[in-house]
Amino acid sequence: MKDKRNEVLAHQLLDYSTRLTKGEVLYVEIKGKETLELGKEIIRLATEKGAIPFWFYNDESLLRQWIGKATEAQHKKQAELHMELMTRADAYIGLRGSDNPFDLADIPQDKIDLWNTAFYKPVHLEERVKRTRWVVLRYPNNAMAQLAETSQEAFEDFYFDVCCADYAKMSKAMDALYALINTTNKVEIKAPGTDLSFSLKGIPVIKCDGLRNIPDGEVYTAPVRDSINGTITYNTPSLYQGTVYNNISFTFENGKIIKATCAGDVEKLNKILDGDEGARYVGEFAIGVNPFVLHPMKDTLFDEKIAGSFHLTPGQCYDEADNGNQSNIHWDLVQIQRADYGGGEIWFDGKLIRKDGIFTDAKMEKSFSKENLKPKGLD
Repeated sequence: MKDKRNEVLAHQLLDYSTRLTKGEVLYVEIKGKETLELGKEIIRLATEKGAIPFWFYNDESLLRQWIGKATEAQHKKQAELHMELMTRADAYIGLRGSDNPFDLADIPQDKIDLWNTAFYKPVHLEERVKRTRWVVLRYPNNAMAQLAETSQEAFEDFYFDVCCADYAKMSKAMDALYALINTTNKVEIKAPGTDLSFSLKGIPVIKCDGLRNIPDGEVYTAPVRDSINGTITYNTPSLYQGTVYNNISFTFENGKIIKATCAGDVEKLNKILDGDEGARYVGEFAIGVNPFVLHPMKDTLFDEKIAGSFHLTPGQCYDEADNGNQSNIHWDLVQIQRADYGGGEIWFDGKLIRKDGIFTDAKMEKSFSKENLKPKGLD
């Protein structure tokens, strides 16, 4: 059964997400031993299409050997090697299934900042994100199931339902929300520990419908950089660079985070935000709509798509929704507003558009239902 599901997912990645065609170069990064099975399907199907796949194996246990010791000159040389490959790629697929997501937990922050600056930003944020057709996804190994606090078998069933959802239908369902955000100037958000306002005026809106992430299910834009004022408290834990952060709270003044706290290592949190000037400003605002993802599992690719959630992201903006903010980080932090997570409201230009995670437009809410977006090809 899992072999069939891997094949269905591989087809979705190649035919829908990256739209790979004959003669194109595909860059595949495979992280984690269990992820190799999906990697094999992707390489096989890409080759049958007449494409030219390049692949390499990577995971955090290997990466820590490098990041902990490498100099700036070594990082730049490795970036040159990967950049040459990335510039020749038409598409990129990142499969992420490391055995231990905490392998970087004891690496000093300055070492991680150096890797972000010298390698990750130029190769991935600048070249891969801006130029290739790319998609990244996690894979349902036991480490991921543990973070979700469930069995691996149950997690696999959940995973393939989410990742093989009908993203073409989801894309159509997003049209009304896209149009609504696109005509909005002022946003107000209210929830426990949250009273925030900002402007979206002049910033483009983008649908995330399976072409960049699997799973997908968000519509994003960015706040006008200096327009955010107020306080936000995130109620979803975030696993970032090997550390779990809970109850992160930011206070904004004219777009800048002037106070940052959390239940845990506040000093480490602020070191991340002090990594560069743009890290204390926001590069993305997005509304999550995937009905198959309802609860946090310390995995950003899933948590940011939770139905009834939104995320407000310190760091780098996307070129497609450019608010001018530049940074070496892009940290998606999530607040769930459904009633079972404390509730909350989102207002657009003085009109309530979502209350307790449910859109006030009943037709819009129904379009994002499980029944409308159920997976195809798994039965």
